[in-house]
Amino acid sequence: MSRTALGDTRSTPHDPQNPPTADPTEQESPVARTTRRRPGAGGPAGVALRTAHILLLPTVLIGLYWAFTAQPGAGFYTPTPSAIGSAFAELWFSDRFFVDVLPSLGRLLTGFALAALIGVGLGVLLGLDSRVRATIEPVLEFLRAIPPPVLVPLMIMLAGIDDTMKITVIVFGCVWPILLNTVEGVRAVDPVLSDTARCYGITGTTRLRVLILRSASPQIMAGLRLALALAIILMVISEMFASSSGLGFAIVQFQRTFAIPEMWAGMVLLGVLGFVLSSLFEFVEGRVLGWYRGLRAAHRGE
Repeated sequence: MSRTALGDTRSTPHDPQNPPTADPTEQESPVARTTRRRPGAGGPAGVALRTAHILLLPTVLIGLYWAFTAQPGAGFYTPTPSAIGSAFAELWFSDRFFVDVLPSLGRLLTGFALAALIGVGLGVLLGLDSRVRATIEPVLEFLRAIPPPVLVPLMIMLAGIDDTMKITVIVFGCVWPILLNTVEGVRAVDPVLSDTARCYGITGTTRLRVLILRSASPQIMAGLRLALALAIILMVISEMFASSSGLGFAIVQFQRTFAIPEMWAGMVLLGVLGFVLSSLFEFVEGRVLGWYRGLRAAHRGE
């Protein structure tokens, strides 16, 4: 009786006519395995699941607030969600969107962009040159200790109440997390990679773009994410002090005239804008740091 009939499981000699087929997962690199889509991660089912996860907590919070406002003890300052929704639709789906919301977004994005340019540029310089860092660092620490809202009265005297004052306040508050994270990211560049680039003659702007900025990009993006949240806060604060337009100005006016549903509608719009801007930033961050996340996943063996 042959070994095959007896069920012998020992390996047989290689047959040139029938080469063995390898397991596809054994031929994949770790990075390739991390990029394969997980079951259920894509398609309509995956999108529906992610949407349900996003909407679950807001739905619960709105339900709890609705139940609270339905109680007999609910006061004038806590309008029902339906009243807030009606005020929201009436206010922000009208000409007030162009009068208040668009100017605020313009100031926010302009201040954030200027803070990013200043923070990254100065951070790279300080991270690369220890002597410049030792000279400038005491002044930077002094300026960083000043709360940005304190500068609003000074900026009003120096620059008036126009957009220059508001943008300056946003830049001053947002530049610090970007600057500090950039400095630490540049200082943490792998010295082996730096020496290798030097040996291959990679210098100048190519070294800055390929090695330094790419290596520091995870920490730079972390600083930008913190700065974006600060930009929203400082935008509102600067518009509350002295302004004739903007979301901060509108919310204060509603509060002073006891238009409570409209005031709540303004705060809801701020939350929506924050969520949208954070989602857009997360999308850009995923594109910029795709290589970094894939590398970390490969090191974890996922």
